[in-house]
Amino acid sequence: MWLPTVCLRSRTFCRRSFAVALVKCLRHRSNANPFLHTQSAGLATQTCKALLYRKHGDPSQVVQLEEVDLPPLGAKDVLVKILAAPINPSDINMIQGTYAILPELPAVGGNEGVAQVLEVGSHIKSLKTGDWVIPKDAGLGTWRTEAVLAEDDVISLPNNIPLLSAATLGVNPCTAFRMLSDFEDLKPGDTVIQNAANSGVGQAVIQIAAARGINTINVIRDRPEFTQLSDRLKAIGATHVIKEEALRRPEIKELFKTCPKPKLALNGVGGKSATELLRHLQLGGSMVTYGGMAKQPVTVPVSALIFKDVKVCGFWVTQWKRDHSKDGSAFRAMLDELCSLIRQGKLTAPACTELGLQDYSKALSTAVQPFTSAKQVLIM
Repeated sequence: MWLPTVCLRSRTFCRRSFAVALVKCLRHRSNANPFLHTQSAGLATQTCKALLYRKHGDPSQVVQLEEVDLPPLGAKDVLVKILAAPINPSDINMIQGTYAILPELPAVGGNEGVAQVLEVGSHIKSLKTGDWVIPKDAGLGTWRTEAVLAEDDVISLPNNIPLLSAATLGVNPCTAFRMLSDFEDLKPGDTVIQNAANSGVGQAVIQIAAARGINTINVIRDRPEFTQLSDRLKAIGATHVIKEEALRRPEIKELFKTCPKPKLALNGVGGKSATELLRHLQLGGSMVTYGGMAKQPVTVPVSALIFKDVKVCGFWVTQWKRDHSKDGSAFRAMLDELCSLIRQGKLTAPACTELGLQDYSKALSTAVQPFTSAKQVLIM
């Protein structure tokens, strides 16, 4: 059967790719060498397996594994096999119906992942069979075995980096990279403070900052395994790891004897945690909010605005990608730098749990649990 087209409800964005992406999947071809499929090879079958939801709600209740039909490969399309796709908070929010952009239903879940090109359309020049690609934007629906995607909707990656690094590269490391690059002129020896430091973004911030010689003060919630988590974050480059309660205690002043006060604060939590980050910014510093895990508003003291001249900003990597979609050089340069860090061993994927597509129920249930330290990644 053919499924309805997909179109994001966004005031500035409605892309053909979402109409194509939901249904453009292909079943694994048994006993076939994927590198032998060229633009003249033809399609053996017309379906793939996909995690589909037909209404918004609890992901464990509304997501189902189904066979989805596929139209023919277009001249400017590529047939890809999805290799791995993570489950991110934004994916969960989309399914729940609470995210800023929502696809028309039914929709395939997943905004991130890495795929291998199996076949190219007759007018494709930038990609070839065997290339690894990731989505340029959110909403392509990566929780499936294969897909046909428009050439303009993907961007290539080197295939000599670890699979999990490639699968988790397009969202969290890009978010971390841009926040460390675009809001303050950070130099070696400067300091960044962040909450949600054990998140995917937080771990990327730690590693990218360490590669640039920038100190990080990393705030995490108290938990039974705090010491183990602290040690793990320090092992990937964290300068300091502290509990949220420590932000409100006098001993925080001792910490600033070992590193300067932060120029930049990165907020993925909101509520009181964000307010506490603001208190420790140096004069003229910036706080950038990219998430709201506490589901509480950010409260900014008047004194911080008047007497400390702090800047309070927001950041959404999806919007950044759209703003730079016409000239892809900035995105390309960012991915090249991130991949270079990966190859040097300076940027690793977050802790991941790998599960098969058939184990999606377990993966979704685990992904929504609090204090989950490992990202759930679907291996196709």
